[in-house]
Amino acid sequence: MTAPRLEIDLSKIRHNAQVLVKKLADRGIGVSGVTKAMLGNPLFANTLLSAGIRGLADSRVEDIENMRKAGVDGQMELIRSPMLSQAARVVKSANISLNTELETIAALSAAAGAQNCVHGILLMVELGDLREGIMPSDLEDMVRRTLAFPNIRLDGIGTNLACQNGVVPDARNMGELSALADAIDATFDRTFPVVSGGNSANLNWALGEGKKGRINNLRLGEAILLGCEPLHRQPLDGLYADAFVLVAEVIECKTKPSQPTGTIGQTAFGAAKSAANSGPIRQALLAIGHADTDPTGLAPIHQSLKVLGASSDHLILDTQDQTCPIGSEVAFSLNYSALIHAMASPFVTKQYHQNSASRGSIAAA
Repeated sequence: MTAPRLEIDLSKIRHNAQVLVKKLADRGIGVSGVTKAMLGNPLFANTLLSAGIRGLADSRVEDIENMRKAGVDGQMELIRSPMLSQAARVVKSANISLNTELETIAALSAAAGAQNCVHGILLMVELGDLREGIMPSDLEDMVRRTLAFPNIRLDGIGTNLACQNGVVPDARNMGELSALADAIDATFDRTFPVVSGGNSANLNWALGEGKKGRINNLRLGEAILLGCEPLHRQPLDGLYADAFVLVAEVIECKTKPSQPTGTIGQTAFGAAKSAANSGPIRQALLAIGHADTDPTGLAPIHQSLKVLGASSDHLILDTQDQTCPIGSEVAFSLNYSALIHAMASPFVTKQYHQNSASRGSIAAA
């Protein structure tokens, strides 16, 4: 078989999506399925739709265009602020986009007018993570100005937490978002239908005790893909954590010293790591590296193997008591960073299948 390859179990992904859709629906929260890690792959997109997810969300207009061309039927949401240079493409392919700048909304309005359509907007609010967002004190004026644009429909507000500075979604910031939604409803004498609380990092809050206020949407990617929450990377009850397996081929296996010899400078990717002197070790070299994935996010499924490091094109393992013949394959689980890099690499073959019984188990409820 071709290596390196990413083995992708769509049945486990569908299961994860179905479980999360049901659990969140019980709390009055809908799910937008984030397709960006999968580069908008139509097989993945249709898997999410078949699991009961109503809308798809992506950060790249190119991914949304590819899903449209493939005939994927569903509401499409651009979840990174649109580039001015892509306004016409955004309006043509996406039903909704997340915005923070009046200049960009003006460009979307003009593009929607030229295309004789209406484009939906969610205004993103800054609640502490310091990525995108309108300051809360500026929100009322931003809503007023947005409502004045022709061919623009203001669907509501949203926020994003945990991605930049790790700010935890909790009762305080979710309560603040709910209060802002109530305030603009009262000020403008209408009910804006969407209050989007954030991403997979919101799940501990969303599935916990307590009222959820006005929050009625989450944008989920990592939890569906990897079966964990991003704040502490802990498995989520009832979900598969092994829908993805990365497989690489052994191209060298030799006994070598455990420490380098000579004067040490920087490696190809920064400062060298110090190695403990444990005498000669059996070292395997695999045909995969930084050009293909994030090696720091890989964990050998065979737990006696240990990742020692990586360069652009090589991954180095301490095989300990295991034999790794030339041409054999080693399987790895991945974190989110390793997954998105592997998906983006043209050198990693993507192999989709439907076989949830192949390996792994559901996290205990």
